[in-house]
Amino acid sequence: MIYKIYYQETKERNPKREQTHSLYIEAASDVDARKRVEDNTPYNIEYVQLLEGNHLEYEKENADFTLVEY
Repeated sequence: MIYKIYYQETKERNPKREQTHSLYIEAASDVDARKRVEDNTPYNIEYVQLLEGNHLEYEKENADFTLVEY
């Protein structure tokens, strides 16, 4: 399954909507996706969203869609 992770680049600042970034990762579950990002980055994860169906197709076509591998 493919997940979209919304994050802040650092855990030291308060989250600000304008500074939220996202990445895409393939994982077995949302828990697994969160753990892999937490283990390999200093990011402050805000939200993990499952992408499937039309939403996944939209993200592939219209966003900067690149799967991250750790």
